[in-house]
Amino acid sequence: MPVIDEILIATGAVLFAALVYAAIVSWRENESRAVRRLLGLAVLAPLPFLVVVAMPSQAGAYTGAGLLGVTLLTAVALLVPTRSKHRAERDTPTTRVDERDIMFSRARLEPGSERFEAYYREKPDRRGPDDGFRALPGLMRKGAAFYDPFMFAAADSSFATIAELHAMVDGPVAPEKEAPDPAAISEFIMGWTVKLGAGEVGITELREYHKYTTVGRGEQYGQPVRLDHKYAIALTVEMAKEMIDRAPRGPTVMESAQQYMTPGAIAVQVAQFIRNLGYPARAHIDGNYRVICPLVARDAGLGEIGRMGLLMTPRLGPRVRLGVVTTDLPLLADRREPEHSVLDFCSMCEKCADVCPSQAIPRGLRSEIDGALRWRIDPEACFTYWCKIGTDCARCVSVCPYSHPDNLMHNTVRLAIRNSAVARRVALAADDYLYGRRPPPAEVEGWMEVESESVATRQPVE
Repeated sequence: MPVIDEILIATGAVLFAALVYAAIVSWRENESRAVRRLLGLAVLAPLPFLVVVAMPSQAGAYTGAGLLGVTLLTAVALLVPTRSKHRAERDTPTTRVDERDIMFSRARLEPGSERFEAYYREKPDRRGPDDGFRALPGLMRKGAAFYDPFMFAAADSSFATIAELHAMVDGPVAPEKEAPDPAAISEFIMGWTVKLGAGEVGITELREYHKYTTVGRGEQYGQPVRLDHKYAIALTVEMAKEMIDRAPRGPTVMESAQQYMTPGAIAVQVAQFIRNLGYPARAHIDGNYRVICPLVARDAGLGEIGRMGLLMTPRLGPRVRLGVVTTDLPLLADRREPEHSVLDFCSMCEKCADVCPSQAIPRGLRSEIDGALRWRIDPEACFTYWCKIGTDCARCVSVCPYSHPDNLMHNTVRLAIRNSAVARRVALAADDYLYGRRPPPAEVEGWMEVESESVATRQPVE
């Protein structure tokens, strides 16, 4: 058998094996559409190589050489690094955010209270949209479209636990200071934080634009944010894909609540550890922030801010929750390495915008907002939809191509995306083909299904 025929057969066999492997992985991930299409490709992809081998010798040799050349050029195009069009530049805000303006703060305003009246006297343009979401059932409330007494009670138990942690975000500092080497103690904190359950950890110098101007929640509402710490430790925790895949129904708010609680508990422990060493430290957790966590995490080298306004990590995309600890303990800050490929991919993808039920996610390229290039979602539209369905939706997170599981198959795709602009386009087309441009939510089944008469009153959401 000529050498070129042996190469053709080997190439076809490798393609077949790779596609069958991908189908097996997809079967384990319960991605039935991807399994069917990958098995179909496994049958079709080797055929051109086998057909060429069966051709007469001279014609087969020329055709085979051409086919191998095309295959090689395709592989090179997918693997050779290319520069991203969309650079992580001009992305530093020139203004700070008042926490009283965010939706979670506005949702806590009690109609008729002095705080309520004072806010809308100052911001009358927000009264109409806010009255709109107040007229709806609300998050985890009976009457919401996806109301489930058991799932909502589970989520509420996590949020209640987080509320108990609020008293522990700060505290007394030990009178005697230890004096560890900044590099050594930074490595210790990062390693211990991962052991406590974090996925990734980074350290940055705390900057002015990381901090809110005014407290918008809790007993200190309306007071200026006073935070003079020098460093910030940012951490991520993974949200389970099997729960987020069921977005926007109850499992997503269960998982969201749990993974707000997990980094909160870790951050509280890390802050207490640092105070034990004789240095001030404060944990920033759900409902008790003084900093904007995605910006801190970005500057700590954990990802970029994507189209949906969330931190996009290279390994799990937006399928993470964040915690932050700020402190004066001398640390070694990580050098941010902007991940241009993430911005490039977000610029061309728009899958999150396509599936967003409230159409709150913008299309097109980043625009200059508050002195920085970024995408800005419509927070009123997003939050109003949450109040209609009773969960925090997460459809955008569930369909993001970066949100696939952390395994060899998807990590190989992530590596190609990171290196090559061609690979980004191929990966997006492949994601649409295998999983669908608007993949439907996974069914709620198994242990999460508990019969209740109240569930039968659900109404469809338009």
